[in-house]
Amino acid sequence: MDVYGRIYWSLFIILSCVFVLLFIYYTLLPGPANQASWHYFSAEEVAAGRDYHRAQRLVFIFSFLAEAGFLIWFLFSGKAGAFGSWLTNYFDGRYYLSLLVFFLSLWVLLRAVNLPFSVYGGYFLQQRWGFSTQTLNGWWLDYLKGAGLSLILSGIGVLLLFWLMDRRPSSWWFFAAAALGIWLVIQTFFWPLVVAPLFNKFRPVTDPEINHMVHRLADKADISLSGVWVMDASRRTTKANAYLAGLGASKRIVLFDNLLENYSPEEIEAVVAHEMAHWKMGHITRGLILGIVANFGFWFLLFHVLRHTVEIPRGGCYPVHTWGIILLFFLLISFCASPVQNYFSRSMEREADRLSVELIGNAENARRLQVNLARKNLADVSPPAFLEWFSFSHPSTINRIKLLNNIE
Repeated sequence: MDVYGRIYWSLFIILSCVFVLLFIYYTLLPGPANQASWHYFSAEEVAAGRDYHRAQRLVFIFSFLAEAGFLIWFLFSGKAGAFGSWLTNYFDGRYYLSLLVFFLSLWVLLRAVNLPFSVYGGYFLQQRWGFSTQTLNGWWLDYLKGAGLSLILSGIGVLLLFWLMDRRPSSWWFFAAAALGIWLVIQTFFWPLVVAPLFNKFRPVTDPEINHMVHRLADKADISLSGVWVMDASRRTTKANAYLAGLGASKRIVLFDNLLENYSPEEIEAVVAHEMAHWKMGHITRGLILGIVANFGFWFLLFHVLRHTVEIPRGGCYPVHTWGIILLFFLLISFCASPVQNYFSRSMEREADRLSVELIGNAENARRLQVNLARKNLADVSPPAFLEWFSFSHPSTINRIKLLNNIE
């Protein structure tokens, strides 16, 4: 690693540490809630939301620290390079076999590092607060399905990436970014139709009033739908939601079954209107474009970071431990870029809130929905400004209510 490489990694690590310290500080010492909170929520509701999210945030940040700390130690202590060299010698210079074994070894190690946080945050914490409806066996089945899918797709991606790095030493970053951009499009529009059925069951909504309401809103928003579906979300969680999936003629709206069972028709209408507002305003496409542009920027930066971090033998390939460096780069850069990504997400959520009120013609129903969702989901209705800026993809409940009050 040359001097520029040390500068790059010092900046990434220092900025990450600053954000981590601020995140932990405001998680443990959030300060008083906004006075507007007391108009809609009791002191017990505000405290419960803060307690639940404090635990979630600590799980998230210590999971990040464990993974980043392990990678920094493994890579910069020289152990990753030594292990990669040993694999290359053991397999008599068979590059892609050595790479695959290094990838598998690191995948297992990182899964092991994150497993306690995944089990506690994904199962025990949700059970403790009454959100999870799964058995532990059911949770493990979902975890293993997701892990297996991740292993296959990421393994294929790693082999293709290093093949590109070998064949296109000066432009591989562009082709990698383009391929990942295509994957983002596929994931956004087709993942809910192809992969989601591996984890949940879907059936058409049979309630004529719900069907009529959804199609009436779709006509008003000038959105064509192939159908209205309900997902058995209650087999995992008590939390409710809805989303639009598909593209063109395959576009459909999916409602959680616990949304239909636990919320009033007016609140269901407000949820559906909000999701349709995202499509009407082109937020899905806009988010994709922003993601793809950022994706190209990150890969270009990675290309320069690797040039100053890794020594490549003349006429040779990147050493196999480069995969660990790539993982650490994206872990740190995505963490540090969270405020930018969430800024754009919150702005689109505010736009969708405004248009949803136009679609249903009733700001009071939209406001009642936000209060009810916050109560049932134990939202942190008034978080510290730093946490909302850094990690909230949606405006906080109180800020959404303020926006809805201004629409009237």
